[in-house]
Amino acid sequence: MAHSQTNFEVTIEKLIYGGEGLARLDGQVVLVPFVLPGESAAVEAVVRKPGLVRAKLVELRVASAERVVPACPYFGRCGGCHYQHASYETQLALKRDILAETLRRVGKIESPEEIRVIAAEPWNYRNRAQFHMGGVELGYLEAHSHRLCPIEQCPVSSPRINLAITTLREMLRDPRWPRFVQSLEVFTNETHLQLDVLETDRPVARRFFEWCAEKMPDLVPGALDYPAVESLYRVSGGSFFQVNRYLIDAMVETALENAQGESALDLYARAVLFSLPMVRRFGKTTAVESGAAAISDLRFNAERAGVAVDAHQSSVDVYLSSATAAPEFVLADPPRAGLGKRSVEQLVRLSPPQLTIVACDPATLARDLAGLMSGGYRLDRLTMIDLFPQTFHIEAIAHLTR
Repeated sequence: MAHSQTNFEVTIEKLIYGGEGLARLDGQVVLVPFVLPGESAAVEAVVRKPGLVRAKLVELRVASAERVVPACPYFGRCGGCHYQHASYETQLALKRDILAETLRRVGKIESPEEIRVIAAEPWNYRNRAQFHMGGVELGYLEAHSHRLCPIEQCPVSSPRINLAITTLREMLRDPRWPRFVQSLEVFTNETHLQLDVLETDRPVARRFFEWCAEKMPDLVPGALDYPAVESLYRVSGGSFFQVNRYLIDAMVETALENAQGESALDLYARAVLFSLPMVRRFGKTTAVESGAAAISDLRFNAERAGVAVDAHQSSVDVYLSSATAAPEFVLADPPRAGLGKRSVEQLVRLSPPQLTIVACDPATLARDLAGLMSGGYRLDRLTMIDLFPQTFHIEAIAHLTR
């Protein structure tokens, strides 16, 4: 590939984590979004680095048989979805391959022969969405950009969120709308709605929220109650809760499987999603969470359910460093950064007989698994649960034993 050449043709070898297709040309890796393995495409270089070219799709020369027409008119411009051009069966197969390849490449780990895949309805699944405002428009940000992609509807969001989009778009055209509000978030259980202002140049007056409540009578003034896993969870504004309304129960059931015994530990417990079902299986359940809002929800939810959870507001690293004995079962649901070296070392030191990791990033999962397996753990089962259809995001549940 001549250094000055901007347009060229490539054949896509595979997709990588992040949603791009990988091709090679003249010893360089070429990454292109919105393509599929086996496709030939004319592309245009956008960013050049030593050994790497990021390109944009100009024209498909040979299309994959797995290619479908995207269901969303904003696909390709909106930064939210990456795989709408692939059939859903293809998306699942691609993600499973990417998960196995990432474990091999990053962690030098051969995944179990069969990676179980759990999936549900691939549309209207999101119970939470964040919107940006620009003038009288509402939408998402374009990929790798701060430019607004205005929308009228969102096919991956739930019916109640789409109704909120319509209402908010009407309100934006009203002179009463505070123009200094830059972004907000809506969260719903499909019966009630929670609205939080995320970015604003100055405080938002109470009358704005009163106006929102007039326009959206199902708006709750504070925390939202979310029914899941035979329990009711209070979720305060800013507290984390799983966003795929179809797969919450399946995720908890898969993570816990047949785990039971005298003692269990829930790390990164958030609003106690896993802890409440764990209480029914173990004599004592301890939950560790650093967030103030989440720990408040955790304690409230346990008390309302009439169960005892030993709740600790602490970072996981600090809690594990001071622990002297291992429970029979540990469940960890870390953020994208993963458990990290320090927590992995402490878990190896404590050596709980059973350990389950719910991971939202395959690279950090691979790194954590490598540390745990070199410390004496065995990877027994691996499940990919597709919490984010139409996107490159991969959620995996890894079951380990000593």
